[in-house]
Amino acid sequence: MNAAVLHEHDTAPEYGPFEDPEPREGAVVVTVAAAGLHHLDLHKASGSFYMAPPPLPSAVGTDGVGTLEDGRRVYFDETVAPFGSMAEFALARDTALFDIDGGLDDVTAAALGNTGLGAWMAVTWRSGMERGDTVLVLGCGAFGSLAVQIAKLHGAGRVVAADRGERLEELRARGADAVVALDEEDDLADAFRTAAEGDLDVTIDTLWGAPASAAIQAAGRFARHVQVGHIAGPEITLPAPALRSVSLDLRGFSIAHPAPELRRQGFLDLTRHVAQGDIAVAVEAVPLVDVTQAWERQGRAEGGAKLVLVP
Repeated sequence: MNAAVLHEHDTAPEYGPFEDPEPREGAVVVTVAAAGLHHLDLHKASGSFYMAPPPLPSAVGTDGVGTLEDGRRVYFDETVAPFGSMAEFALARDTALFDIDGGLDDVTAAALGNTGLGAWMAVTWRSGMERGDTVLVLGCGAFGSLAVQIAKLHGAGRVVAADRGERLEELRARGADAVVALDEEDDLADAFRTAAEGDLDVTIDTLWGAPASAAIQAAGRFARHVQVGHIAGPEITLPAPALRSVSLDLRGFSIAHPAPELRRQGFLDLTRHVAQGDIAVAVEAVPLVDVTQAWERQGRAEGGAKLVLVP
């Protein structure tokens, strides 16, 4: 088969031949129709990912959409190394297969994998969001854009989207009540309070760094700050009074931690809402042969449409 093959850590994979996977105990072969490209894939391939580096060589890819031998269409979110999802065939854990709403196409379903399901679970499960809460979404790429819509769908009273200025008009169209241009504000904490028309109840944070520090300063009593990613930097200075003064709840989030049944139901619910038009997602299908260029685009964190590789 052909696959996106990683030959050296911290480099882009290359399109080329790779051995075919064979089914084994606890794992099934999936004929891949589409595979989303995520920041997580880049972290894993770097060789410094906290869950250990992938073997070399290996077919990269965390998750995807495809069909089983019996014709069942599934989303799969765990592969067995070295047979990742960015290939004509993948080896998936048989405990990590998800049903997909029948009204949704393969490419869009793949775009909703790690990124979409992560946004769904971060908002609906980890954040403890209640109806009427004011929610700030820090960083509105594919994950954040979906988080804005999911928060509105689940009854947020006010949603503030924060990102670079060129993305903000699209976020208004996706349901944000207010926007903050991170690259145009001198005092981000004050800008967040102004946009929120008060204190923040929930922050969904894909950035960390300086934007996270400012959001914590703008948090209300018993607010929840959900830490999802660190595109703006892996560290912040966090004064103890910032947490203690409002009893702030700082919560880490990983898509691997919700119970399997919650993730399965969450993905089915998410794909149903997208199929019905309740949630919009911008998708760009890229031929697998162009994986090296797509990988480099993902690394630049340019935003825009979610990249999905198609064998």
